[in-house]
Amino acid sequence: MDTPSIIEKGAYKYVEAGQGEPLLVLHGLFGALSNFTDVLNHFSSRFRVIIPLLPIYELPMLSTSAKSLAKHIEGFVDELELGKVHLLGNSLGGHVGLIFTRDNLELVASLTLTASSGLYENAFGNSFPRREDKSFIREKVAVTFFDPKHATDDLVDECFEAVNSREKVLRILAIAKSAIRHNMSKDLPQMNIPVCLIWGRNDIITPPEVAEDFQSGFPDSDLFWIEECGHAPMMEHPKTFNRILSDWYQARKIGHPQGN
Repeated sequence: MDTPSIIEKGAYKYVEAGQGEPLLVLHGLFGALSNFTDVLNHFSSRFRVIIPLLPIYELPMLSTSAKSLAKHIEGFVDELELGKVHLLGNSLGGHVGLIFTRDNLELVASLTLTASSGLYENAFGNSFPRREDKSFIREKVAVTFFDPKHATDDLVDECFEAVNSREKVLRILAIAKSAIRHNMSKDLPQMNIPVCLIWGRNDIITPPEVAEDFQSGFPDSDLFWIEECGHAPMMEHPKTFNRILSDWYQARKIGHPQGN
């Protein structure tokens, strides 16, 4: 199954598939819907999987931040009348999910983080002065993965286009800086819900010790490693990622396969 067509409802754009309890999937800063095609296809047999497009490049400049993206998700959950949701976030999407969870704990049934920011990340840093150099951008995209073959031409082109738009790059930097400022370590102990952490053992953007710090901070979490894997486990090892999360949902009695 290909990624479904984008649905527009009011100020919100999203794709969805499946039926059942809502599983809200939050993409990262350079994330595209295609990053989660395997997740959507796999979990739509157990959940109503919904992937909203985060308005990273559309918010007013002065309110472009991880917190404002979490507010956008609040409005989205309200607009679709989703009630209680299961959250799955990668990278910046995980951070947005953390802020949403902190502020709306009663609306979150479970939280899954993979390569999430929120405690620490080694982002682009001071690399943007060379943004016109496409080979440099390819190198930067490649470090997202353990195996650089996953840095496809499409991903490189998408990233290259973003960092060569002045409006987009200013928003990227604003969000990245807001994420660094918005450390969530003191908030984790209050998030007393089931948390699944799935981490690439070779992630150099949010390294393994970040996952261990998350596990130490949450009252109720399980941590799973994927070997030979970088910052995007759901893309680099989709079958392993889906199996780990499926088994965790099963063990925690979360979600229901259609027909059961």
